[in-house]
Amino acid sequence: MHLPWTLHRFNAHTAPVQTPERLPRDDPRPAPPPLPRPGDGLWALGERLTWLSGLLLAVSSFTGWYSGSGDGLTLSVMGWHTGALGKLVFFIGLAVLGLVALRAAGIDLPATLPESLVIVALGSLASVFVVIRVISVPEELLPADGRGIGIWISLVAALGVVVAGLLRASEEL
Repeated sequence: MHLPWTLHRFNAHTAPVQTPERLPRDDPRPAPPPLPRPGDGLWALGERLTWLSGLLLAVSSFTGWYSGSGDGLTLSVMGWHTGALGKLVFFIGLAVLGLVALRAAGIDLPATLPESLVIVALGSLASVFVVIRVISVPEELLPADGRGIGIWISLVAALGVVVAGLLRASEEL
């Protein structure tokens, strides 16, 4: 029995025969296109909501968080001037925008630290900071004891960052 892909024994009358190499089979089917990464493109829903909420969160620190009147004056206090929490809300918004910019530049976070988790954590932190400012008005701003539209915009934007992170997590699955 002769097997075509084996070595024959060498003896004095025959030369050794080596196995021929197998030729690659021509596959008529084209290679499948590469699968897109989750959230590829700026217009994926989670990505779009992330940068929109992050931008709104950062800008909302410069809107009127408190308003009130006293001695014939009407005043409004920006979130930036409400202490450290107003400034932290601004920087959290910038951090969210930074994550979106890094992703657009092709730089991803390590696989052990999902980007959606970071976004949810930043949004939760911003939500806590804004809720603290909704509940407690700093005493140095007491003529301005009413809540302005800006603090509600900040709260909606912070909750939007949380929702965007959850959407991105569902897109990654």
